[in-house]
Amino acid sequence: MKNRIVVTGMGVVTPIGNTVPEFWDGLKSGRSGAGPITRFDSSQHTTHFACEVKNFDIAGYIHPREAKRMDVFCHYAIAAAEQAIQQAGVNETSCDKDRVGVIIGSGIGGIPIFEAQCREMFEGGARRISPFFIPTMISDIAAGHISIKYQLRGINYATTSACATGSHAIGIAMRHLQFGDADVIVAGGAEGAITPMGVAGFNSMKALSDRNDDPEHASRPFDLTRDGFVMGEGSGILVLETLEHAQKRGVQVLAEFKGLGFSADAHHITAPAPGGEGAARAMKAALADAGIKPEDVDYINAHGTSTPYNDKTETEAIKTVFGDYAGKISISSTKSMTGHLLGAAGSVESVACILAIHNGVIPPTINYSTPDPECDLDITPNQPKEKKIRIALNNAFGFGGHNACLILSAFEG
Repeated sequence: MKNRIVVTGMGVVTPIGNTVPEFWDGLKSGRSGAGPITRFDSSQHTTHFACEVKNFDIAGYIHPREAKRMDVFCHYAIAAAEQAIQQAGVNETSCDKDRVGVIIGSGIGGIPIFEAQCREMFEGGARRISPFFIPTMISDIAAGHISIKYQLRGINYATTSACATGSHAIGIAMRHLQFGDADVIVAGGAEGAITPMGVAGFNSMKALSDRNDDPEHASRPFDLTRDGFVMGEGSGILVLETLEHAQKRGVQVLAEFKGLGFSADAHHITAPAPGGEGAARAMKAALADAGIKPEDVDYINAHGTSTPYNDKTETEAIKTVFGDYAGKISISSTKSMTGHLLGAAGSVESVACILAIHNGVIPPTINYSTPDPECDLDITPNQPKEKKIRIALNNAFGFGGHNACLILSAFEG
């Protein structure tokens, strides 16, 4: 019999708040995190705006000397992890740290340090490259830093599956815990890719919105006038553990993870499968794993990127899975506020699901003004909605055809 898996800690760094309470305030108030890019001169780029993290100081979490040897995605991961670990009370007296793991991924990893070191190489030659270059940029290093900082000696690695990264990390952590490989796992995703090459790369793919005259309204999932996603950055981290372990420690249970579904589109490197076929299989697998019916789902936090194809095919996938009930489910895309956090999206949106369950509030999909007849579900337009939520589904779909769907529920002892 598989262990029941619960959440006992949460932490975030996002464009609309750098703690969980700030993040929730941003979600329920429908605040946009988008604005002009401040990290570099974007005048030669097609897109001049993004959802940057604001008012963040890593010195509140680690010494500035240490911070210089880390990429920004690690800064975000460390801050979010500390929030989650502190809330969960993971320490030497409450946990066997040999059985506390860390699974934290990044879709892109340390692209800021990569770009900076490329400039050093081109301007000064190979001898100018920092000895910290490789261990600063590799995608697994956030998990490594958190393991070292907190002396967590259990399972430790990273996931990388583009925009499904954070959800894959959480889902795999759930599986490890279900089968007894660990007692506690710190899991999630982190991303910090708002850089000249990062923005230029997505611009070249025609993936980003170029609504430069109105950044705050650029991320508009499911709206007929959507023209691309808005890059975001940050981190979402959860502390997951077996229910038995959490009860022995006497800690508060925030939510329960009921099921997961993973699938591959096996179709195209960037485009979703026609009709959202791969996404539908992942959602069906998650429902089956949780042992629930489609009608049991109260809320879907959609992948909802604000790109023309994604929102249309996700709508089709939801209709395939939920049938006539699809129109009765409350759905929203919190990317309308945070932008697309890439490898951190799924984990940040898992936090959003837990907060929605706890507060009985569906976060809105902001910037919705023109209905799209091909996206005709209840996407909670512009205003939050009070609703009792027992079960939530979190969708995450990544370039390469990677699909990860998670089901969370209110905890019932």
